[in-house]
Amino acid sequence: MSQIISEETHRNLLSRIPQCTGREIDDWLRALEDGPALLRFEEKVNWLRREYEGLSSGHARAIVHEYDLRRAHRKLQ
Repeated sequence: MSQIISEETHRNLLSRIPQCTGREIDDWLRALEDGPALLRFEEKVNWLRREYEGLSSGHARAIVHEYDLRRAHRKLQ
């Protein structure tokens, strides 16, 4: 399950990801979707950081949190 962070902090982190990483958030979400089927939040964060050297912990957490939010939203529809 995603760790609890404020919506404002989450949005600020997401807005900086393209500038800091050179990749759009949708690219990162696709990488998670196409990656291994990991269940736990920390496993996903750790996989991203190992797979994409230089990705900060904060950005990895924001990416996984957004991924989890969007997945939950899709399940509700």
